[in-house]
Amino acid sequence: MKSDVEELMPRLLPVEFEASAEDLDLNGPPRNPREYLRQVQLEASLCPEVVVAQIDPKKLKKKQTVNASVAGCHAAPAGFSPSLSWQKQQVSNFSGVRQSITKNRKHWSTHTLDDNVLMPQLTDEEGWKRFCLGETVYLGTPSCQTDAEPALDYSKVGFPPFLSIVSRLNQSTVLMVLEVLISWFEGNKFVPQLGCWLYSLLACLEKPLLPEAHSSIRQLARRCAQLRSTLESQDDEQLPALNLLICLVARYFEQNDLADQPE
Repeated sequence: MKSDVEELMPRLLPVEFEASAEDLDLNGPPRNPREYLRQVQLEASLCPEVVVAQIDPKKLKKKQTVNASVAGCHAAPAGFSPSLSWQKQQVSNFSGVRQSITKNRKHWSTHTLDDNVLMPQLTDEEGWKRFCLGETVYLGTPSCQTDAEPALDYSKVGFPPFLSIVSRLNQSTVLMVLEVLISWFEGNKFVPQLGCWLYSLLACLEKPLLPEAHSSIRQLARRCAQLRSTLESQDDEQLPALNLLICLVARYFEQNDLADQPE
């Protein structure tokens, strides 16, 4: 008589077996296809139909709640947030930059880099900080640059995000470098080198966003808004750059809850 399991799950390969279970050696290799199927059948019959996991309740954490941060931005002080028309214009300009990069990526990526441009390995986070920001900012060393020096020392001031450089970065590298710089920005002041790289990396970031990219750019906007809230003057040279980054994250990448609202 067939079991309930056999009734619900009929054999796909019905085979008549001549040998009895005693004649089969489950420890040895099957000698023919029929013997193989018989071994599989016997091994399955030895497995329990229901398996209960032995769990020690004492090892379970009492609190299993995971909190995801969806906090918004610090509200801009009165007079510090940009107008809606300004925000729309920046989004339009940014869209044009992205289209130009996409169109000319292959062209720029074939340009030969100067001998002094040594791009770090993908996972070299410290190397990328040094490459983008320069030793003067990253290591906090005083600048020895003088007007008499004939050329910039990019190892000191950081390499700008030239198109010949950013066009070589695939999406994994774009996102990794973006995360590294945003993480550095969390504990440091805003500097022009950082702003240029953040803008360029955002311009290379593909949509739709990956979850980790979504989280990183929201972190960036919140940090910009937090720093903006500490500025003492509307004439502070950091203000336009901070407003621009917040605008791009909120308006272009559609993180609308972080957007500056018209005053």
